[in-house]
Formats: sequence, structure tokens, C-alpha cells
Amino acid sequence: MRVVVDSDKCCGSGQCVLTAPDVFDQRDEDGTVLLLDAEPPAELHEAVRQAVTLCPSSAISVVED
Repeated sequence: MRVVVDSDKCCGSGQCVLTAPDVFDQRDEDGTVLLLDAEPPAELHEAVRQAVTLCPSSAISVVED
């Protein structure tokens, strides 16, 4: 799995950080998504998929291997 974020689409809701804090964070200056791990380990894949679903601005996507 490879995670892709579009910071320009991000509205700063923070759902991704709450769902997968090992993969996502938010920038202090504007609250937009900050990708911490573009290729997370298998045990985090389900949390990342949920973050994609919960993102209100569709700023996160995944490319499955």
C-alpha cells in the first residue's frame, strides 16, 4: 500500500490523525494533513483505509500493491 495525500484539498478536519496517528499528522501553521509514512506496515492498512473513507475533502487516497 502506498498513501497519497493532496494537501491542497485538505480542509484540516483531523479525522485522518485521529484514525491513523502513526501515518498522518497536521501542520501546526494551517492544520492541513502531513503524511508521516507513505508506505505503512500491513497492521496499519485498515486504519489508513478508514481514514480515506472518513476524509471529508477526499484528500487521501491509497494505491494498493
